[in-house]
Amino acid sequence: MVTRLLATKLYPEFVKIPVAHSLLQIIHAFRDLTALPNICGAIDGTPVKLNGSNAKDLAAFRCRQGFPAVLLQVVADHRKIFWDVCVRAPGGTDDATHFRDSLLYNKLISAEILKDSVVSVRGHHVRPYIVGDWCYPLMSFLLTPFSSNGTGTPAQNYFDAALMRGRSVATQAIGLLKGRWRILQNLNVGLNHAPQTIVACCVLHNFCQIAGEPEPDPSTLFKEPKETGAPARVLENEKSFYYFGESLRQAMADDLQERQQQRTR
Repeated sequence: MVTRLLATKLYPEFVKIPVAHSLLQIIHAFRDLTALPNICGAIDGTPVKLNGSNAKDLAAFRCRQGFPAVLLQVVADHRKIFWDVCVRAPGGTDDATHFRDSLLYNKLISAEILKDSVVSVRGHHVRPYIVGDWCYPLMSFLLTPFSSNGTGTPAQNYFDAALMRGRSVATQAIGLLKGRWRILQNLNVGLNHAPQTIVACCVLHNFCQIAGEPEPDPSTLFKEPKETGAPARVLENEKSFYYFGESLRQAMADDLQERQQQRTR
């Protein structure tokens, strides 16, 4: 009853897509962190381990780390508050597929959300966007690094470093979530109740962050394994978003490098 209440009745109060003043606050904070304009969130996914005795079909839920899990996707702001949470896929699902299956993807691709606060960068109109690593598809509303190993141009590498500083808040938020609510390190509830329990913990996490609850010692927080995997492929229906995102990303990289050079003169 408690997890159902948290995951349904309280979820809309504590997990909200930012708009108006709250959106601007997030954008300004990310700009201070990364020097990039109009970032409004960082996306990441994590497998939530299922207690083996409760998983009915271990093979179907086995993740890359070798244990049965369900996949949690979050979008976090600069304060490590989640403004979107999705638990829809078995642990072995790749991040790009999970993202495409989420309600967030449909809202972003239809421009239903994050429409305000458009800025211009070298002639490109930039609406608020989220940032992720190379496991997510590059889109006009989801920017990813040029490379995972620093093989780009100096401007591209500088952009990648800035973007990953912004993306790191999602990783930190997940570590904090699993550190506070250790049930998420080995979920001992039935498969039918797992998503509800995970979402309930995310709501409680937001409640703690909003209330200013002291964060646990960093050494006690959960640390995700290093991200691996090939860059996400682009689907046919996404190509226009990809091409605009590619052009936008290069313009932002050039602009960032130019601003950096001006500061060092």
